[in-house]
Amino acid sequence: MKLQGKIALVLGGAKGIGKAVGLSLARAGATAVLTHYDWPEEAALMQEELAAIGGDHLAVKIDLREPAAIQGLLSTLRARYGTLHILINNIERGGMPIVHGPYTPEQWELEMATTLRAKWWAMRFALPLLQENAGAAVITLSSIAGIVGRSGPAGLIFNDGYSAANRAISSFTETWAREGAPSVRVNELMLGFFETRHAEQTRGWGLLSAEQQAAIRDHTLLQRTGKIEEIVAAVFFLLQDATYMTGAVLRMDGGYVLGGEKIPPMPPGVE
Repeated sequence: MKLQGKIALVLGGAKGIGKAVGLSLARAGATAVLTHYDWPEEAALMQEELAAIGGDHLAVKIDLREPAAIQGLLSTLRARYGTLHILINNIERGGMPIVHGPYTPEQWELEMATTLRAKWWAMRFALPLLQENAGAAVITLSSIAGIVGRSGPAGLIFNDGYSAANRAISSFTETWAREGAPSVRVNELMLGFFETRHAEQTRGWGLLSAEQQAAIRDHTLLQRTGKIEEIVAAVFFLLQDATYMTGAVLRMDGGYVLGGEKIPPMPPGVE
């Protein structure tokens, strides 16, 4: 896919990954629509940076927990731009307003509403627009929490609701790939610990001790957390180069899921 002139909707664009992806798409010549809701200071800065790029970009404040609001957003996009070529399905709870603490019914519902249901509704309303364009693409961002859950050092970060929601996302990816075919490619980028997602630049990371932080890095084969530009590069690969890939899950976790344990030599006599 050539990005020049394409219309791209990026959910969760106020800060972090969504903002980085959205601004990068705008700089590459796409028309970027970034959503925001929480994080008012960061959202204001994002809008300034988006405007500075130039072009008919758009920042939209929207509560993505509301299906009617998502439907209205897609109607706005059709009226303004006529179509949609790219959906970056990035919304999740993001630590606002709660990071850690006792798990309450309200926190559980917030997790399900954002990390899981909002993605489903966004795809439901976006798919008809996307299907009008051969070669359209969707990238859903998920987490290795759906694989590892609350096991090992990651159990200090991934709660039950977040893990359950992310396990469901891969099922959605397969369903959406079938529904979108042959005109819309749908792939999933499953992330581990990145600087703005679960790691150094998040509030939750600061609640861990130095030893707990080190345990997460030590469990990762590459012995570090990821950088946001690495995510942007993966997104661009999926959009521009992976033209025969759909329904796939691209895991990008530095080897966390494999674990950081060393491979021992085989003992004598064992073949």
